[in-house]
Amino acid sequence: MHPEESLAELGLSVPDVAKPVATYIPAIRTGNLVLTSGQIPVRDGTPIAVGKVGGAVTPEVGVECARQCTLNAIAAVKAEIGDLALVKRVVKVVVFVASTPDFTGQPQVANGASELLGQVFGDAGVHARSAVGVAVLPLDVPVEVEIMVEV
Repeated sequence: MHPEESLAELGLSVPDVAKPVATYIPAIRTGNLVLTSGQIPVRDGTPIAVGKVGGAVTPEVGVECARQCTLNAIAAVKAEIGDLALVKRVVKVVVFVASTPDFTGQPQVANGASELLGQVFGDAGVHARSAVGVAVLPLDVPVEVEIMVEV
């Protein structure tokens, strides 16, 4: 099944590429790899949540943020390669979670990204991953995701 058909079955579609908030490009291709810049949970130009997971942001909202970040990363990949069917494999995912010092559920928040990639790309969506707790992220968003795919 084409990745965009998988998205449609989830009630989702590839959004417009999120506008960078600083001096960088959303994605770059080198050889057979496409690497995205960190994508934040922006929907229609606005962060869907702000604050820290474990504080003002619940883990469930963190998961939704990770999904939105990943959707934005998918958009960046599509803009770079033209057709998501060219993705052979999701290689690596890094999820940054702005969280309170006592919050240790970063892997569960990161599952929002990993599960969406599996739903969209099937077996090719299975990847290596890091889930990292950080003090703060751009615009005070709770999650940032970057992905690397093989094409």
